[in-house]
Amino acid sequence: MTIHIGAKPGDIAETVLMPGDPYRARWAAETFLENPVCINEVRGMLGFTGMWKGNRVTIHGSGMGMPSLSIYANELIRDYGAQTLIRIGSAGGMADHVGIRDVVIAMTASTLGSPSRSILRELNYAPCADWSLLRAAVAAAEGRGVTTHVGGIYSSDTFYDERADLSEQLVRHGVLAVEMEAAELYTVAARHGRRALAILTISDHLGTGQALPPEDRERSFGDMVEIALEAAFT
Repeated sequence: MTIHIGAKPGDIAETVLMPGDPYRARWAAETFLENPVCINEVRGMLGFTGMWKGNRVTIHGSGMGMPSLSIYANELIRDYGAQTLIRIGSAGGMADHVGIRDVVIAMTASTLGSPSRSILRELNYAPCADWSLLRAAVAAAEGRGVTTHVGGIYSSDTFYDERADLSEQLVRHGVLAVEMEAAELYTVAARHGRRALAILTISDHLGTGQALPPEDRERSFGDMVEIALEAAFT
């Protein structure tokens, strides 16, 4: 048990999928895992452990933003021995060719700042995905026929952003999408020698204003969860 995770030793698998929303963690566990058991509900942040095709998996919420994710990623790695951490979540499309329902697999994650900035100080560290996970996820997505984009994303701690000038420069430099957690996940994983990846479903687009209808979200997010599971155990 840690300050933020009430799981007992051995309750958490070495492979952890991390959606931001704790209720999405419950939905994913009940939909894709066999015999999922709730192993955490401290502060309403739900976590479940079950089996997928003979492999033990934990699906645990991370909360919104890099400060929240940093807490859970650090405790999962340091106190529970997590080896592989895959963020599964929604993102806003930025590049013109990225569409609603598409999946983005984040090779790199740029950010203005994260909780790890206090450690890295003046260094402009470049957080990136684990290559073996990225390669396996791309293969899994292609095998499912899912429209997939691989490249750089932007992790922001500002949801209601008013930096139109920054968005323009990000698009100009090939950034595919924006979300709120991946850069810190990649940095924490690198610091501890663990594998990390972010697989994201485009739920809306900053340029076009399009948004995925609520009734379509579960089906679209389901592809992302299955890609993550296949990647983790390839």
